[in-house]
Amino acid sequence: MAIRNIVKHDDAILREKSRTITMFDQNLSLLIDDMVDTMIHAEGAGLAAVQVGSLKRVFIAYDEDGQIHEFINPLVIESKGEQIFNEGCLSIPGQKGDVKRAKMMKIKAQDRQGNEFIIKAKDFFAVVVSHELDHLDGILYTDKLV
Repeated sequence: MAIRNIVKHDDAILREKSRTITMFDQNLSLLIDDMVDTMIHAEGAGLAAVQVGSLKRVFIAYDEDGQIHEFINPLVIESKGEQIFNEGCLSIPGQKGDVKRAKMMKIKAQDRQGNEFIIKAKDFFAVVVSHELDHLDGILYTDKLV
């Protein structure tokens, strides 16, 4: 495991759409492990693979209990309510802004072995999940400021 460099907002890769993962192998596990180390080191709440220079549809996020969840090929299957949260981003250090996000989301995704799961995210966890999902489609929180 290693700490990777976090791509900054002026890098064009952050505006690209990440690719679906089809190979659930040791390289994917290494990427996820490195992302965890990088996020913890940077004191973030979530991190998308594109933020460490990999255009793969994977992100990690802390929940309300401090547990890190891994999302591979995530898809929103339900979204309810709204909340405004003052967000920051590891790729845009030193800035924050208010963004409108869902209050609750249900996400279908895969784990690092390729097994599907469904998870419910609410409140702060929903903000982090939504923020990281946007990264997978080349969207930054600054595109959604209210």
